[in-house]
Amino acid sequence: MVNRKHPRLCKSWEIWGFFILLLYTSPHSCFATFSQAKELIYRIKEGLPKGTFIGAIGVDLNLDFTVDPPYLFSLAQKRVSEQYVTLDNTTGEFFTSATEIDRETLCPDNSDRQGCFLSMDVFVLPQQYFQLIKVKVVIEDVNDNRPKFPVDEILISVPENTQINSRYAVEQSAVDPDLGLHGVQTYWLVNDFGVFTLDVEENEGGELTPFLIVTELLDRETQAEYITDIIAEDGGTPPLLGAATLKIVILDVNDNCPQFTESYLNVTLHGNATKGTHLARLHAFDPDLGDNAQINYAYSERVPRETRSLFHLDRTTGVIKLAEKIDTGTAMFYKLTVLANGPGCIPAVATVAVHVIKVLLGPPAVVPRYIASEKDGVVRLKESEPVFSPIAFFTVKNINVNQRVDCHLEGTGPFRIGPYQLLTNEYLLETTEPLDYEMTKEYDLIVVAENGRGLVIKTFLKVQILDENDNAPVFQQSSVEVFLDENNPPNTYLTQLHATDQDSGSQGEVVYLLGGDSPGMFLIDPVTGILTVTTSLDREEKETYRFIVRAVDQGTPRRESIATVVVTVQDRNDNSPRFINKDFTFFVPENFPGYGEIGVLSVMDADLGKNGWVALSILNGSDIFMIDTGRGTLRAKTSLDREQQGTYQLWIEAVDGGEPALSSVTMVTVLLLDVNDNPPIVLFPQSNQSYMLVLPNTLPGTSVTEVYAVDNDTGMNAVIAYSIIKRKGGEPGSFAINPETGNITLERELSNRGLYSLLVKASDHGQPEPLYSTIMVNFFVNETVSNESYIQSLLTREADIEIEERPWHIGQLKDGPERYNMCPCTPALIALAVTCLGLLFSLVTLTGYICLKRFQKQKTKSEVDVPLKIKKDSTLVKNRKLRHVSNI
Repeated sequence: MVNRKHPRLCKSWEIWGFFILLLYTSPHSCFATFSQAKELIYRIKEGLPKGTFIGAIGVDLNLDFTVDPPYLFSLAQKRVSEQYVTLDNTTGEFFTSATEIDRETLCPDNSDRQGCFLSMDVFVLPQQYFQLIKVKVVIEDVNDNRPKFPVDEILISVPENTQINSRYAVEQSAVDPDLGLHGVQTYWLVNDFGVFTLDVEENEGGELTPFLIVTELLDRETQAEYITDIIAEDGGTPPLLGAATLKIVILDVNDNCPQFTESYLNVTLHGNATKGTHLARLHAFDPDLGDNAQINYAYSERVPRETRSLFHLDRTTGVIKLAEKIDTGTAMFYKLTVLANGPGCIPAVATVAVHVIKVLLGPPAVVPRYIASEKDGVVRLKESEPVFSPIAFFTVKNINVNQRVDCHLEGTGPFRIGPYQLLTNEYLLETTEPLDYEMTKEYDLIVVAENGRGLVIKTFLKVQILDENDNAPVFQQSSVEVFLDENNPPNTYLTQLHATDQDSGSQGEVVYLLGGDSPGMFLIDPVTGILTVTTSLDREEKETYRFIVRAVDQGTPRRESIATVVVTVQDRNDNSPRFINKDFTFFVPENFPGYGEIGVLSVMDADLGKNGWVALSILNGSDIFMIDTGRGTLRAKTSLDREQQGTYQLWIEAVDGGEPALSSVTMVTVLLLDVNDNPPIVLFPQSNQSYMLVLPNTLPGTSVTEVYAVDNDTGMNAVIAYSIIKRKGGEPGSFAINPETGNITLERELSNRGLYSLLVKASDHGQPEPLYSTIMVNFFVNETVSNESYIQSLLTREADIEIEERPWHIGQLKDGPERYNMCPCTPALIALAVTCLGLLFSLVTLTGYICLKRFQKQKTKSEVDVPLKIKKDSTLVKNRKLRHVSNI
């Protein structure tokens, strides 16, 4: 616009701008004569769209825009300024540019006090108006940022002996780039478990720090950790939230001491017991963790040194064994006081009473020899060991030959001990049933050897069952059925499968996998078993998905089980009814009976049930047509006539039963096929009483007149053929008719005057039988017409020619000899009739000629046109003129 009005000024604008910029950047004295720079301040919100109005410099400076040359405005630093704003050079209006202004990006280190703004220098040109305008656009903050924690999970450790109201700072506080009220205003916990609360403190810099406060006593042994979400909330309207997982770990404190499971044990020891004989095993437990739960077993100081040396106590396991040979002459009873020591705890005390039984023939003993793996009196067996697997041999020594020894087991379990074959005092310990780690993990057995004198020897034995991967994972449900609405969003949750494995350790860890038959859109989490579908499903594409999910353990070899998942996609009304054709055309013969089947409109809806039920209706023409909703059959209520209307165009609507209902529209064209139900209608001549004057000197070959007929049918039913079926007057063959055009020509010279009559048949080509009409064509051969009433009397009296007066639908007139050869004498009768007619015609002609001569002198014209009598209501022939026949 500026270039069109002031081309010279615009060409030199850049030179002037450069010159002014040099003046502006020169020493102060160089432009001291210019007016002092003005400053304009505008305020806008961050994030405004492109083209948002900021301000108008010209209006704010009260400039007169009617001056000539007009004002021009220019930015001094275009590269920086035009990134965010655009300036209209002619009006001085500022607008936001395509780059959206983000206050946090533009001023990342700006505080609320300093503010965030764009500074620009605007030149007002040309030279005679020059001003330097300082423009400052202050960017005001909006709440467009959520508080964000620096980490997704915050870990706080709290000792279990923490006092109530103790405070723990949450160092990873949230950050919100927005300012003031739009920044972080408060923190809160989603779940405080009734033992915590959250407080917020503000430092001198205005930063908020959340503090976790303990409101109730903690006990790690009751609950070791608390997991919740910490929420940071800003002050916007509505407020924006940021969240992180807060994990509170309760640190163990040594607030529990060891306790014995049994504080008093009685042990019987034979005097001939061998070194290493197992006496007892003490067990204490401490519910604390780590070093706080370490237990050391030791004898009390009250136990004499000699006794300690005789009975060895394992400090870690609490197992007591015979360390030296017993001297039965010194003592028969020992009392062992055992302490269970824990860090910072008063020891727990247990007493073991050892009763020593004297053996006269040397110390009897039961000596075990282990076949299975054994350590410190603990035998380890795999659960896969077969039945009757040997565990150990027990040999009873120092027993008199005559003494009978009974050896048996005390304790429960699938074990038995008995004499080994025929050997004396040899006993075999073996299994009796399959072992199952999942049912029982260990057994405590006592091998008891007893003689007839009451001597009892007991050997303690612990059997531990080693777990093997003998159990496959078991699904809670072997068949899972899931129902899902179609058009679901991606990554939709379907179900969670769960399988358990009774094995221990990694052998019981279950991993979930999809079977090979699973479609690619399904996904299962290998750890949690959560099944999701990654894409949107379409029921019309596939309704049911059946696949296998495998649960596999981590043992060797791996075992697995399967579950069948059936996902049924439920229908939604997302498909409109669809006609099989874009439009339909039906051809129906006219006069088709009412309520007859015109055609069937096939329509489909891919949805199911109510959503796929389709109702058809006619949007137009329902007063003539109807349609069956069920079959889609189109019918006419009445018989249709092609001559009244040959084509019907209907709009058919198909509406399904869904909510909301969907619909589609198609166009149906009904074309009526012509039936030969209309005979030709003769329009010219209009009457059997019409006639035409033909001069006697008319030359042969002259077209005299024509017969014109129409047929309301179409096609071959409307093609008309003309023929002369009977003649009267004159010589035979005087006139001929063109069968296609109906044009009548003179074939020979006319020697006789008078009335000539032709019975012309107009017949169509319809099937199965043609229809026809007849017309009498009359010619009055004479030089003139002197007495029209005489001619009319002749036409009235002529009854010799039989005219077909019957309606066309009663019968058809047949051509050729078939009609006229009714009997053998027909030709003779015809000849006689023709002769009589000829004589009569000659007489009439002569009389007419004499009469005409009388009036000839009175006539001023020698030729007279005599029109046919035309009906006033005939519109098709009102412009048709009778031809005047004259000599050529």
